Amino acid sequence: MDFQKILEDYQCKTCIMSVEAYPDGSYGNIRVAAGNAAHAADIEMVTGHPFVPDTPYELSFPKNMNFEDFCYRCAFGHQQLHTYVNLYQMGLWLEMYLLPLRSDKENIGYCLYSYNVAPRAQAENMTDIAPETSAAVLATCVKLRGTTDFLTSLNEVMGDIRAICDAARCCVLQLDDETRSCTILGDAVREGSSFPPMRENLRGRFYEIACTWEETLDGSTCLILKNEQDMQVIEERNPAWYRSLKAAGIESIVLFPLKYNGALLGYIWATNFDLRYTVKIKEVLELTTFFLASEIANYQMVNRLRILSTMDLLTGTRNRNAMNNRVAEFDAPSFTKPKTLTVIFADLNGLKKVNDQEGHDAGDRMLKTAAAVLRQVFVDEEIYRAGGDEFMIIALDLTKEEVEHKMQQLRKIGEDPENVSFSAGYCFEDQKIDIRRCMHLADESMYLEKEQYYQKYPDQRYR
Repeated sequence: MDFQKILEDYQCKTCIMSVEAYPDGSYGNIRVAAGNAAHAADIEMVTGHPFVPDTPYELSFPKNMNFEDFCYRCAFGHQQLHTYVNLYQMGLWLEMYLLPLRSDKENIGYCLYSYNVAPRAQAENMTDIAPETSAAVLATCVKLRGTTDFLTSLNEVMGDIRAICDAARCCVLQLDDETRSCTILGDAVREGSSFPPMRENLRGRFYEIACTWEETLDGSTCLILKNEQDMQVIEERNPAWYRSLKAAGIESIVLFPLKYNGALLGYIWATNFDLRYTVKIKEVLELTTFFLASEIANYQMVNRLRILSTMDLLTGTRNRNAMNNRVAEFDAPSFTKPKTLTVIFADLNGLKKVNDQEGHDAGDRMLKTAAAVLRQVFVDEEIYRAGGDEFMIIALDLTKEEVEHKMQQLRKIGEDPENVSFSAGYCFEDQKIDIRRCMHLADESMYLEKEQYYQKYPDQRYR
């Protein structure tokens, strides 16, 4: 076959790929059989060495399982393929076309590979996809953009994508490197599937496994595992993840990272899908992730703003605004009242003296220490900074004995001269739950203890 005659009329970067096929349907060596002048010049510029025909493709292009799959599908499945992908590690976008060529060898297939790279996404290229794919992605964008309940809508989107892929599961995972944890934002499972809820899988070392995926992707925009041959590649690259996949009964998976402005937000994946629709599934998820990453980034920003609006930035406890909103919830008709309610007011002793004698930086450190002590005692309770040196704690469904034990812990910590101390009072209610009444009685109790503290330490009276 005269490859150069085929290539001589192509002005864009074009080469001919050869693929070796085995009787079991798997593939072996993939080589760049020939290339035109534009391809040769590009390879020399990128790699620093001249292009040599009939050499392993990884000498010219980054080794990539998805690219290998495309070459095999084109050469032996006779599929005309087009895709547009983000080479995020290189800061480039790649548009590629693959066309099948007739072969004169039984176990060698050929395809023509034409490609172009650009520094930014071209909208017309991103939308040059099948109408049904466009419709599916548009529906995703509409659902997420117009929703008032992002997580519910995201679950619906996962259900839609799962159906398109005919997959057993479709899932979105959010990574938080600060807390070294991961969160399921959306999860859809085929009816009748034996897969447990994805949230059950987050126990143990799941975050550590998820952190290995970026290295396993090795610069690829996605990872598609279709069969045991692909799984064996993962077994070599990432044994821990391979064992996790096998234990979960995963036979096929397509995994996409969710990136926004260069930051990794998480991943979306579909498992045990219909292999006949692999290319379509890749198209749907590829375009969906482009928009989904933006929506998740916006959701995270709004969530952070919401948290900041309810948090006391100095102590890390909830602030007075959050306290007032929480108290108002008790008046709502839909509110389910707890079996017991305890309100505790804890006033930090000696803060004004520290501020006056040592400065406000020392006072701020004292407040941070006070908040840490309260979190140490009231581990599962709601802690609010009600004022300058005053904290309020709301405890639900504790017994009176449990409350008294926690109060004894708080007082014992305050007996150590190296620690902060509080004047604290509480109200326990197990009959008619009235939070405002509890707050009033707890506040009165706290002031009584405060007076006793000043009688014992009169030099601390700086109120």
